[in-house]
This record gives sequence, C-alpha cells and structure tokens, in this order.
Amino acid sequence: MKIYSWNVNGIRAVVSKGTFQKFMAEHDPDILCLQETKAMQGQAVINLPNYKEYWNSAEKKGYSGTAIFSKNEPLSVDYGLPLKIAKQFGLTNDDYGDPNKEGRIITSEYDEFYLVTVYTPNSKEDLSRLSLRHKNWDPAFLTYCKILEQHKPVIFCGDLNVAHSEDDLANPKPNIGKHGFTDEEREGFEKFIDAGFIDTFRLFTQGNGHYTWWTHWANARSRNVGWRIDYFLVSEALKDRVMGAEIHSKIMGSDHCPVSIELDV
Repeated sequence: MKIYSWNVNGIRAVVSKGTFQKFMAEHDPDILCLQETKAMQGQAVINLPNYKEYWNSAEKKGYSGTAIFSKNEPLSVDYGLPLKIAKQFGLTNDDYGDPNKEGRIITSEYDEFYLVTVYTPNSKEDLSRLSLRHKNWDPAFLTYCKILEQHKPVIFCGDLNVAHSEDDLANPKPNIGKHGFTDEEREGFEKFIDAGFIDTFRLFTQGNGHYTWWTHWANARSRNVGWRIDYFLVSEALKDRVMGAEIHSKIMGSDHCPVSIELDV
C-alpha cells in the first residue's frame, strides 16, 4: 500500500496548474493525505472517480484545511479532535482559535490501522502561537493518537511545522529559537518518539540534505536550502511493515513536496 502526504498550499492552485493531476497519474497512491487545502470540497475541479474524498475545511475561507483521498473506503472517518480532548487541553479557547474550526485533522480507520492526517498550527514568526503549540496542541494530539492506539496501530502524517533535529534543516545554527526550530516545538516532537512512534524516513535515510519545504526567497529550493517538516510517523507495531519512506522533492506546485511510505499489508 502506497500512502502519500502533501501540503499543497492551496489545492485550487495546484489543480489549475495541472500539477495535481500529473502527480496522481504518475504516483497512483492508494491513499493521499493533503494539508493546507485552503478550500471547501467542490471548489477545485478534481476528477478522481477511483477515490473516496473526505474534507475537513476551515470555517475561515481560504485558510488551513485537510483532505483524504482513498481508493478503499475507510471503516470510519472522524474530523478534528474529540471535544473531550479539546476541552481537556484548552483548545476551545477563542483566544487561540479553536483548531477544530480550522480543519486540521482527519482520521480514517482501516482494517489494520488508523490513518491521521494533520496540519499542525504554525507557531508564527513572532512566536505568538508557541504557547498554543507547546502547552495545548502537541500534548492534545499525542493524547489523541495514544487513545487511538489502544484499539489498533496508528499512522499519522502531515505538516508538523517543526524540524526535529539539526539534520532536518539546512541552516540549523541561525535558526535556533526561531519558529519551527524552538526548544518547545522540538520537545513536542520528541515526545512522540518517546511515546513509541517511529519517524519512518529515518528508518531508511540518515543525515541532512533531505527537505520537504523551502522558502520562496533566494532560490532556496534550487539550492536545496530547506527544512524537513513533513513526516510519516507510525506505531511501533507497524515498524517492520514499513517497506520504504521517501521525500519526493522533484514534485513542484507547492512550497512543500510530497512524502510517502510503502506499507506491507
């Protein structure tokens, strides 16, 4: 089974360029998870009759949003965080903006695993959402994944808006303490590892130079001055069934590129 994840930074733009259609034809994923769709279902003309579509769009137009395209119909699909968890971790506070209103999570259940696509809130350049990330969002999302894991193994993927280690960005030293590379964000990621989730890409590839996002400035992408902030993490129970994990850096159309895993099912 081939599962892909891609922050498209606006599905309508990627479709209008023809990039999305070309990608789907060439890679033929069994399941595709999208982040930052910035659209409601139907706002982009997508003709994929072999796939079931599931969308979680933000209430704010042109903002955030996730989607899942699946060849096999899931057993169930849930949107956002359960209200009990959102309340437990203070994620219904209007001062932060309710992430459940921002379309950031979709969970699809299959016979042998749960698949969660997630678009983690950016802490913002002024770090105004860092407290939300560190104290509210990261522990809430981890709690949710561990609750799912009590029933069957979990795969979660998406734009986690953090570079985990110094190998995950081209210029670590000048970015220490900046959004996406603060101690708090990196600690939030490390807690997923401590809880038993596996960073699939690192099962197969070590070292730096492997990135999934590049700024538009200074020809960063052509020079490969980027960040690895898009991931697939899996429960320990699935580790030996992950046959491959890739970054598809040659696929254009967004400031992010797709990432994928191949799973032995």
